[in-house]
Amino acid sequence: MALAILRDNFQIDASDARSKSVDEFQNVESDFVITVCDNARETCPVWPGRPLIAHWSSPDPSKVEGDQDTVKEAFWKVTQEITRRIDLLVALPFDKLDALRLEAETKAIGEAQG
Repeated sequence: MALAILRDNFQIDASDARSKSVDEFQNVESDFVITVCDNARETCPVWPGRPLIAHWSSPDPSKVEGDQDTVKEAFWKVTQEITRRIDLLVALPFDKLDALRLEAETKAIGEAQG
């Protein structure tokens, strides 16, 4: 369902996407690490380079039960929530925020509802 929504609504071909072990990223320095599932927050490792870490909890649409329309709606809602949060992140005035304020603003994006 997620692949279809990405393809049909965002023109993103994620057919080669796969789950990756965090070990694959241990030698990669990142500016931001944003987790979206609660399990990832609980098991989040120490990342190289001291990136800004935030958690933007989203419900797991794969756990939704019901007919295809119900499941599709759940995936769509999570997609829209993540899209809105990314839009808010990229709209932050990065050049005007120090690291602490940027971290607070990024975390606040995940805490905002609706």
